[in-house]
Amino acid sequence: MEEKLILKNRLKVARAEKNLSQGDLAELVGVSRQTISSIETGQFCPTAKLALVLCIALDKKFEDLFYFD
Repeated sequence: MEEKLILKNRLKVARAEKNLSQGDLAELVGVSRQTISSIETGQFCPTAKLALVLCIALDKKFEDLFYFD
């Protein structure tokens, strides 16, 4: 039986630690505020490139921001 891996994230917590709004983070990484919101709520799975850019912007390791549930 195949188990489906679902990518989860701690983006909202990491963003709050840096005192950034969704709009602030979006501007830093070059996407819309709606994209950040969609990632935080699990409606959108970021590309590898965007995930790494988010890690750099938030000064976090990939495994600190993203995980499988």
